[in-house]
Amino acid sequence: MIPLITLEEHYSSRKITQSTPETSALYATFPPHLNAKLENLDDERVNDLDKGNVAVQVISHGPGDFPPPLCITANDDLATAVSKHPTRLAGFAMLPMAEPVAAAEELERCVRQLGFVGALVENHLNGQFYDDERFWCVFAKAEELDVPIYIHPTFAAEDMMEHYKGNYPDSVAMALSAFGWSWHTETGLHILRLFASGVFDRFPKLKIIIGHMGEMLPFQIDRIYAVSERWGKKRGLREVWRENIWITTSGMFSLAPLACLLQTTSVEHVLYSVDYPFSTNERGLQFFREIEESGLIQGRELELFAYKNAENLLGLKAE
Repeated sequence: MIPLITLEEHYSSRKITQSTPETSALYATFPPHLNAKLENLDDERVNDLDKGNVAVQVISHGPGDFPPPLCITANDDLATAVSKHPTRLAGFAMLPMAEPVAAAEELERCVRQLGFVGALVENHLNGQFYDDERFWCVFAKAEELDVPIYIHPTFAAEDMMEHYKGNYPDSVAMALSAFGWSWHTETGLHILRLFASGVFDRFPKLKIIIGHMGEMLPFQIDRIYAVSERWGKKRGLREVWRENIWITTSGMFSLAPLACLLQTTSVEHVLYSVDYPFSTNERGLQFFREIEESGLIQGRELELFAYKNAENLLGLKAE
């Protein structure tokens, strides 16, 4: 069977989750079995990889923005876990984006000293996106190190929530502001903001990963290409989409959005992922088999999707 590499896969450190009352409250909303999966970085996690035919899992910390000392601690703990299972686990750095210079320094430390293969950052910092140039030192460092930045959805900031409230319970507003809609639209918007601000002109070799079949962008991308021609960038959005953006399937197990993604994006930039433990490796494997049976991706391209694109992007090896 074809081996699989997964990129949007999570863990949590108690040093992080118990660091503030707000963070403890957030993680307390997760079911106990899910928190147990998040915290395990040893045999149980590896056994779960085997259930889904996952050769290598690239791990990143769950939600929250934290200061440099906590990020350093979490990254060191993850590096220790990876060292115990070096052929099965790899790491994305957790960065203190509220302090961009420190974040760039921590990215360099994690790549050069800990062997991490990039970083995963949240989609905004309490409502502020990274098109602000004060964050660009992180992108500069990622380009210098030739590692990707994975931009991952996060919960709406407090002053963003009013936009999602309406004539329905607050629980519905919360869902609309997160996993039900806005996680994806806001991450797609972030990519367009980075493009419009000139990030990809300044850093033409920057590598950005987004998940969830492209965070709704593939469906709109042709229309956006035409609109963005008026924005005066040296490198057009079509070129940036082709050369600077990679997309995973994380957390979405449906053929229709995958078909749209493949019609708008080179298969060399499309990567399998699961979103463990929020989705199971078994569900991911079931979807991979559905893809095989459908013929949507075949032959050499199926191997690219399954693991070779990840090997090429991250310098990993699916053994």
